[in-house]
Amino acid sequence: MSDSMQIVRRALITEKGSVLRQVANQVTFEVHPDANKIEIKRAVEAIFKVKVVTVRTQNMHGKVKRLGRSVGRRPDWKRAIVTLAKDQTIELFDQV
Repeated sequence: MSDSMQIVRRALITEKGSVLRQVANQVTFEVHPDANKIEIKRAVEAIFKVKVVTVRTQNMHGKVKRLGRSVGRRPDWKRAIVTLAKDQTIELFDQV
């Protein structure tokens, strides 16, 4: 994968993410399921112009949902928790 915008799909803004951002300077993203930690690090550094220290990833399983008698399933996805350098911030999350 070469395109940074295909690797990082969207920023996740949740309560847990807000606590991580304030306490540990960590930011969460939804990323492409086939992306590895090195690609995620390079993509975040290229898009947001910040220094990334570490990347942790989690494979999230899609929830099973029902609509009447039919049962469906949401797709699986991957989450990346990115730790930024001590003096680095991302303006997107500062506004939230």
